[in-house]
Amino acid sequence: MSDVVAYVDGGSLGNPGPSGIGVVIDRAQGPTIRIAKWIGRQDNNVAEYVALLEALQCALSLKARKLHVYSDSEVVVRQMNGEYICRSPRLYSLHWICRKLAHSLEFSISHVRREHNAEANRLANSAVRKNPSRPTSIHQISLLDTEQILPSGRSRRTICDLQLQTSVSYGDGHFPI
Repeated sequence: MSDVVAYVDGGSLGNPGPSGIGVVIDRAQGPTIRIAKWIGRQDNNVAEYVALLEALQCALSLKARKLHVYSDSEVVVRQMNGEYICRSPRLYSLHWICRKLAHSLEFSISHVRREHNAEANRLANSAVRKNPSRPTSIHQISLLDTEQILPSGRSRRTICDLQLQTSVSYGDGHFPI
């Protein structure tokens, strides 16, 4: 188990519009993980939450003990810290899932100015600009409480299942898990 630091960003061209996320995972043991994903047509706040969700899932799959996230989204940071109540119907489920996953870790989140989140921003922008007309695939994501997906494909205690139709691109060409 290790400590993980994540820089997350999500964005869209237009609001809503073509959207993408960028996540940079720094960990003491192992290389930096860079993730860029096209997430379809969303608004900025949904993209920011999906980026946070990606960081949480990655930290859990790495069996991290602690996760500290830096985000340039004041809405996400303040909602996750309990300073704002999430009343938006389009954000509520994402917010709830992120909070549930965060309880599996020693989790903290801080606001960082956009210029200090440049790499995650670059990854999100590169994902947004991917050609959305290229072939996509459906990815099934099981969001788990504290258990991992077993090699047999079975899992313990699933919070919920999501299906996303996306084109996936990782910043370095692969996702080393």
